[in-house]
Amino acid sequence: MTAVLYDATVAHVRRVDPPYSFAHRMYVWLTDLDDPPRLPWWVRPFAGFDGRDHFAPDELGDIRSKLDRWLAARGVNLHGGRVVMLASARSLGYVFNPITVYWCHTPDGALACVVVEVHNTYRGRHAYLVRPDGQAQARVDKEFYVSPFQDMAGQYRMYLPRPDSLLALTVELHRDEDTPLVATLRGIRRPARPRVLARYLLGSPLQPQRVAALIRRHGIALWRRKAPIAARTAHATAGALHG
Repeated sequence: MTAVLYDATVAHVRRVDPPYSFAHRMYVWLTDLDDPPRLPWWVRPFAGFDGRDHFAPDELGDIRSKLDRWLAARGVNLHGGRVVMLASARSLGYVFNPITVYWCHTPDGALACVVVEVHNTYRGRHAYLVRPDGQAQARVDKEFYVSPFQDMAGQYRMYLPRPDSLLALTVELHRDEDTPLVATLRGIRRPARPRVLARYLLGSPLQPQRVAALIRRHGIALWRRKAPIAARTAHATAGALHG
């Protein structure tokens, strides 16, 4: 597999006052970091993957080398094992990935870990190292300020099966007995053939820009509904500025 596309729907459900939900169509790429897609020349401006868009923004290197260094700092060595990444591509020099997921394997093909990288609209970046169980489920404490309408308390419960013919990811925020937020990403695999790419590019030529605009639109809607604002802590502010 060099790369495939997923015709997907992203949905968020806010379960605290004021309740709010949305669902939007989009497409995402699943690509092998060691075997990036070889795209026609006319697609490349709308479908690129750049190391500057992931992990520390001021660190040099492609995505794979930056991921390997990030893992090594946490005691993980893949020994060259395969990594597949689920993400949106850069379009006309811009990309915004609220979530990027890396399935990291050992040389024998076993899953070593999963890395979940999160970006917020304050140009902040943060990555979580998770080790899903046999049911592809994992838990991790929230460590990064994502939305002004959710404070830093809580734990994420994630369902992260590696995509096959279907894409089915879930991230839930839990606090004590409550689940204030549920986010899902569901999709169907499509081949990354020129005709398929042309259809997606013509239908949504500026998808990253649209995603960023929609996030801000939903934030304004929550503000108008008088959703409580969570203060940004010093730790959260540092993360937003420096990744």
